[in-house]
Amino acid sequence: MKAVAVMSKGSDPVYVDHLEIPHSSNPEEVLIHVKAVSIKNLDRAIASGKHYSAQTAVFSPQIIGTDGVGLLDDQTRVYGFGVRGMLAERALVKKSSLVVIPEGLSDATAAALPNALMGSVIALMERGQFKAGQHLLINGATGITGKVAIQMAKHYGASRVTVTGRNAAVLEQLRDLGADELLSLNQSEAALIDQIKSIDSLNPIDVVVDYLWGDSAKSILQALKGQGQYTHRTKFVNVGAMSGDVMELSSAVLRGTDIELVGSGLGSWNAREVARFFDSLLPEAFELAAQGRLKIDTTVYPMSAVQQVWQRSIDLKSRLVFSV
Repeated sequence: MKAVAVMSKGSDPVYVDHLEIPHSSNPEEVLIHVKAVSIKNLDRAIASGKHYSAQTAVFSPQIIGTDGVGLLDDQTRVYGFGVRGMLAERALVKKSSLVVIPEGLSDATAAALPNALMGSVIALMERGQFKAGQHLLINGATGITGKVAIQMAKHYGASRVTVTGRNAAVLEQLRDLGADELLSLNQSEAALIDQIKSIDSLNPIDVVVDYLWGDSAKSILQALKGQGQYTHRTKFVNVGAMSGDVMELSSAVLRGTDIELVGSGLGSWNAREVARFFDSLLPEAFELAAQGRLKIDTTVYPMSAVQQVWQRSIDLKSRLVFSV
């Protein structure tokens, strides 16, 4: 079968046409006819061998892609998580991850949305316990996942959505997605802290979803720190570390603030949270997207073009999707 695979350790993936169709005797897996696969940072890290899951494994040719869209034998169109790679004509997927794709939703959008939703709705609804009427701050909202988080927060009934970002042009566009307050990360630390304090004093921040960590996260936590009086309860949910993996945190922030620091990622989600994502959160978001009420930018190429676009697609401001 035709596929995109890493054929030698450390090399870029290539288009091949001679791989065997996978087979499984596991009743929890099903073979699908793949239609579209999105490529995320996770997929790139695994393909390059830099991801921790690939560093200790014995190398063998590996089909790339962790999840995607395809057809069951009865022509039902589904999204699912791959067992041993997805970007191929046929792929095994976990039955527990299958979600039926509604009419009106393109293969490309259905393939691109789930990863961004994992990074937003699980952080919001599970790790952050977000409720309608609450005030959300998204740190680093100009990326693909941040944009999805804004839209989903408004859908869930956020009273206000405050966002941060460095790209002034993209930051301004976030108003169209539902952002109420825009904070530039290009200003001084003192100015950013003062701005967050002012916003929080008028409309206390209930949940922070953080995609950056580093200096901006430090500024947010410093701005929320109390002055010896009881503070509003805030959940700070870290999802990523685009600004650096290490942050200096004063213990006074924890002692002087009613704040809860939690993470949201593969190692922190329990079985119930994962099940809720596939059973209700993802299907609900798919319906929103089919109705045109949830948007994500995609750039689509045929999988045969992988060698031409793999390196230059790194700088895409949209989700890369390969059609099969």
